[in-house]
Amino acid sequence: MEKLSLDVDPYCDSDLSGCAAAMEKERESYLSPTENTSTISVSASIPPDQQGYDVEFDPPLESKYECPICLMGLRSAVQTPCGHRFCNSCIKKSIRDTGQKCPVDNEVLLEEQLFPDNFAKREILSLTVRCPNVGCSDKMELRQLEKHLSQCKFATVQCPQCLESVRKSHLDEHKSEQCFQRLMTCPACAGSFVYANKQIHEQICPFANTVCEYCEMELIRDQLALHCDTDCLKAPVACTFSTFGCHVKMPRNELAQHMQEFTQMHMRCMAEFLRSQTLSSCPVPSVAAHSASDERGASARAQDSCQCRQELMNLRETVLELEGRLVRQDQQIRELCIHNETQKNQVTELRRKLSSLEDATRELEAQQYQGVYVWRLENFSLHLRNQEAGQPIVLHSPPFYTGRPGYKLCLRLHLQTPSAPRCSNYISLFVHTMQGEFDSQLSWPLQGTIRLAVLDQVEGQHHVEVMETKPDLQAFQRPTVQRNPKGFGYVTFLHLQALRQRGFVKEDVLLVRCEVTPRFDASLRREGVQPRGSEPSL
Repeated sequence: MEKLSLDVDPYCDSDLSGCAAAMEKERESYLSPTENTSTISVSASIPPDQQGYDVEFDPPLESKYECPICLMGLRSAVQTPCGHRFCNSCIKKSIRDTGQKCPVDNEVLLEEQLFPDNFAKREILSLTVRCPNVGCSDKMELRQLEKHLSQCKFATVQCPQCLESVRKSHLDEHKSEQCFQRLMTCPACAGSFVYANKQIHEQICPFANTVCEYCEMELIRDQLALHCDTDCLKAPVACTFSTFGCHVKMPRNELAQHMQEFTQMHMRCMAEFLRSQTLSSCPVPSVAAHSASDERGASARAQDSCQCRQELMNLRETVLELEGRLVRQDQQIRELCIHNETQKNQVTELRRKLSSLEDATRELEAQQYQGVYVWRLENFSLHLRNQEAGQPIVLHSPPFYTGRPGYKLCLRLHLQTPSAPRCSNYISLFVHTMQGEFDSQLSWPLQGTIRLAVLDQVEGQHHVEVMETKPDLQAFQRPTVQRNPKGFGYVTFLHLQALRQRGFVKEDVLLVRCEVTPRFDASLRREGVQPRGSEPSL
């Protein structure tokens, strides 16, 4: 423990006895149990050569508590016989470096003459300072600063992995999620690597997903080489006859076509190769060898020549036989191609006829409705979910006729989105005229009564609307395209809330009924065309 000073404080204005009593009281307060070692640990654990308190005081530090040497708050304040205050380490270093004199008034000063200024020390530790950590606005007494720093959530520490300064409260999160030197486990191969090397590992990981550069198929890297060598249809491969001189390369899926188109060329290449091999296998004896073995040379040459001729004749016969076989195979392939093309044309014609029959069947079905058509909208809950998600729903019914002969019509139903202006969350229902088989026999524009209804499948309380046609509207004129783009109906036919409250939807099916009663003019009646009789309405 530092030695307590009983000298008179230079700022005390009372008499000597009063100052002595004050100093004695200060001594007792300084040594009181309430000021334990934990509260003054700011200075107790300070290295002996450390300068003053480099902290932000609030309010600013008074000049009497400022060290004249380091110009910071007095740390372990000591006083000189000449009445000046210094940091303990600052003044001792000044005496050792610049000589035994006071830095303020150059009075002779020995290190033994310094004595602790416990009054100033206690006053300085009671001053208010701000936390030096960025982002922290807390204030506390200087003696509590070290304790606060150990608990401050804005305090920074050095990451042991990347040596970056991070907040102490975020250290665990930084080490596990943000640190570039954190260890990671590859989900593909279960190997460990540093996050900074992630891209390098992904490029060499044998089990990482990669894409074939030829066919863009996704597969693991360890299988890529085998895939390109054996399976990939777009990988470049050499011709099967590359050994015999065909050096063309092509995608694997075109190899069969290449083999078919260039069969004769391949056979010629193979024949030339075999001929060259045969000739090279029959060596010509040298002059020296001939002269060395005159007696045996003639017989050996004759025997070798006969053998080479026989092998060459055999190879020529083999090549001719292969060429003949290839010619026959080419002819068969051409015939098969012609047959295949004929079958393709026949299949296309059959499909066209089938489509025509289906259209005729649908047309006949449409003519049987006699102006009363019930439209079944199945999976209606799916349309409602899409409508709630803001997707516009537009549905068209199959066509139907008002009779035979009669007008060809269809229905159009909209589920208006929640954001639609003036008609949000409504069912819109319209009638469209279509080009039909009897258009030339009918009077235009269409005139009559149209009844639209959404059927209540539980209680029978249907929602019905009746409208009269308007001949001056484009919607009832003879259509010039397959379906008249202009329709006639109700934008706000039925609110979706009413649809949910009653039994309009049963087993996920909505039923919409349309009854059209056309009015024919007198000219059609004179020609023998009779309108459809009246039928029960909703």
